[in-house]
Amino acid sequence: MRLVQVSIPAGKRDTVIEVLDDEGVDYMLTDETSGREYTDIAYFPLPTKAVQPILDELRDAGLGDDAHAVIIDAETDTSRRYEQLEAKFDEQNDETERIAREEMRTTAHEMSPEFTTFVAMTIISAVVAAAGLLLDSPAVVVGSMVIAPLIGPAMETSVGTVLGDRELFRGGLKLQIIGGVLTIASATAFALAVKVGFLVPPGTDVTAISQISGRLTPDFLSLVVALGAGAAGALSIASGVSVALVGVMIAAALVPPAAAVGISLAWGHPMAAISSAVLVLVNILSINLSGLVVLWYMGYRPKNWFELDETRSALAKRAGVLLAAILVLSVFLGGVTYTTVQSAGFQQDAREDVAAVLNDTEGAQLLDVAFETAGTPPFTSHQRVVVTVGRPADAAYPGLADRLSRRINESARTPVEVQVRYVETDTAGA
Repeated sequence: MRLVQVSIPAGKRDTVIEVLDDEGVDYMLTDETSGREYTDIAYFPLPTKAVQPILDELRDAGLGDDAHAVIIDAETDTSRRYEQLEAKFDEQNDETERIAREEMRTTAHEMSPEFTTFVAMTIISAVVAAAGLLLDSPAVVVGSMVIAPLIGPAMETSVGTVLGDRELFRGGLKLQIIGGVLTIASATAFALAVKVGFLVPPGTDVTAISQISGRLTPDFLSLVVALGAGAAGALSIASGVSVALVGVMIAAALVPPAAAVGISLAWGHPMAAISSAVLVLVNILSINLSGLVVLWYMGYRPKNWFELDETRSALAKRAGVLLAAILVLSVFLGGVTYTTVQSAGFQQDAREDVAAVLNDTEGAQLLDVAFETAGTPPFTSHQRVVVTVGRPADAAYPGLADRLSRRINESARTPVEVQVRYVETDTAGA
């Protein structure tokens, strides 16, 4: 529910009253004594769905596009007329409850903090994210997402596009670029300090840390996450509900991958840095694209016909650019996805081959099958298969490694080395 306050220009009092009476709106009028061109102020509660239609009617009736209106979030109205008004608009409009254009524009603008605060929070979130990745701590990584101020700029660009507000669009675009660059730069500087200061043991393969390796192999599922985050952000801001949790979701798609870029650069893994950077770009583009589409689908657009035509053209161009960029980057995602599927398939086949060979080897017990890879993620190749076999103390299996190698390499795309390690077992009892 919203409480709307409208300043009525001289000569428009009867027009406003007529519109409100026709719609069944319960209102109050007071004199406006500031000495400006306004003579009265009207106060009236409205269901959230009714704010935009009523304001549009008042503007069409003569208040004009520059009408001075204040929209306040209200809690309760005990009036029976309000209940009737709410039922009327629920019956006329079955779509999802959404806030007015003006309210959404203000909300989007206020979601981004002051520039100095934005910079400080971005640097802090990047450093915390990099620390969490190096510590392999999901809890710390999640903490970095909570403090990241990235949902505001993303929503500003989407709202600015669909409402034809160039200033809002440019402000959001500027902050997104600054935020992305600043996050990567901060994470790189922090990771270099950690490396030089030996806060991580020398020789550590950072690409093998699970929290980092997961950001070095982006696939098509990453695209789904980003599209969902953008759509959720647009739905949240349009419905007027809290966007805090959605902000964490958007930060999850941006901050950890950007921190992974910085760590990869600090440790001298350019291919890993490129892979994470692609993930960051795909996520940013997807969040913006889904935000645009959802807000436009929900009916947000300028009221003025001339602005509407211009906005529709600008939205088509921006959405086209975003989609084209995503399709180009998706080639990389497709390559990573194909490599991941092929790797998983090889490992599954290798395990089945090992089990089949050992089933025909009396007394042999399969304990473990491990895979060693070469190269830097995301494009790694299997170099060695290590099979750990349990055997009785008096048993020997000459030629087992050769038999396993022949069986495994029958389905391998490239030859792999097979190593067998034996563990003596002693079993007692039934």
